[in-house]
Formats: sequence, C-alpha cells, structure tokens
Amino acid sequence: MKYLYRIYQVVVFLPLFILISLFISIITVVGCTLGNGHFWGYYPGRYWARSVIRLLFLPVKVEGRENLKPGQSYVFVANHQGAFDIFLIYGFLNRNFKWMMKHQLARIPFVGYACKCAHHIFVDRGGASKVRKTYEEAREILQEGMSLVVFPEGARTFTGHMGTFRRGAFMLADELQLPVVPLTINGSFNVMPRMRDLHFVVWHPLKLTIHEPIEPQGKSRENILRMEKLSYEAVMSGLVPEYQGYVENPDQ
Repeated sequence: MKYLYRIYQVVVFLPLFILISLFISIITVVGCTLGNGHFWGYYPGRYWARSVIRLLFLPVKVEGRENLKPGQSYVFVANHQGAFDIFLIYGFLNRNFKWMMKHQLARIPFVGYACKCAHHIFVDRGGASKVRKTYEEAREILQEGMSLVVFPEGARTFTGHMGTFRRGAFMLADELQLPVVPLTINGSFNVMPRMRDLHFVVWHPLKLTIHEPIEPQGKSRENILRMEKLSYEAVMSGLVPEYQGYVENPDQ
C-alpha cells in the first residue's frame, strides 16, 4: 500500500495540487482586488486546504470547537509540527483569520502573492523597524474584528516536541485585551516532518484540539507571562505521549 500511495501522489495528487493551487491563488488575488478582502482572503484558501487533505485521504479529527464564541476575535497560538499544520488549521478551524507567517513564504510562486493580497502578515525579524511594522499590521487586523493565527515557536520542530514560545502574540493579546486560544496539532510531524520537505507524504491521522480561551486579566507584563505560560501548558497537554516534553529547537 505504501508504494501504491506514492504512485498516486505522483500521478494524481501532484498535478491536481498544482492546478488547484494556481486556481485558488488567482481567485484569491482577483477577489481581494475587486471585493471583500476578508472574505476572499479566507474562503478560497479554506477550500484549498480541505482539498489537499481530502485528496491525500488523511483523516481529520477536531475537538473543542464549542469553546469558541461566534463573532469573537481571538489570538490563536499553535505548536508547529510540520508543513501540514497549515492545511489542518486553514481547512478545519472554521474561523476567518489571518496568518502570521515567515516572510520567506512570500517567495512561493502564486501562493505567496495571493497571501499578500489576502493581507496575511509576513514576519521579518531583520531589524527593529521591520518587527515593529509586523506588530502594527497585526494590531490593525485584530482591531478590525479579525482573528490571528500564530506559531509562537517561530519554526517547525525537528523532533515532534515543542520548543519555547516567543511573546509577540501574547503582547498583542494583552494590548488589545483579547482572549488567547491554544491549539494543539497532532499527526502533522508524522505526515511530513521538516527533514522530509518535498518528499512523499506518509499517511497518518491528523488531529486539531481547540482548548478553552485564556481571558486577559488586566494589562501588564504579568498578564503576558501568565497567558504565555497557560497557553504553553495547554498545547503541551494535548500532545500525544510520544511528543510530550520540551526539546530545544536549534532553529529558534
């Protein structure tokens, strides 16, 4: 079955993936240029992500959607297991949001430009002014009533375990007094770890756990540290035993 699945990926999935990615990118660019950027910046991408998961026959389980209130803006923070984190969250979180993503992703043909048109936020840590600009863009998005998805580790894991969290997302939540929602991703590391980018996908179930929101308590450094600590503990608690525990990530 493993080799049949690989043949399917080359003969069927890869051509369809390229065509769908190109089509969705064009739809996103045109829609965001002519219409509601929040609508066209989310729903085509959601369809794209779901299509990728379905075409690869990857089972998905989502727990905790009942923890989210309709119309509420959130800062979502998730562990970063692998490339398929994007497809899992985009396709199955079921909330309109903007990504905070590495600025290098803007170079991906078609998809990178579509992300720019959709007003996703590219994080460039190449200096204080660029970091400040990223922070201001994120603040504007949240003030417009949107939600934000952040990988506070800042880099994908090499081991499946979690590294440390950076504080930017929690500082934003503190400043705007928004709830932080921890997300735990399981299975993405097994499907395609970063050491095997552009290799064959390995069939493995995916699971997204949406934890209870962590409400801000005042506006202070203590509140930032509290939300960071509680978020880290919540995300860690949802990991399968195999990936429990902190492991230093040299890429952080």
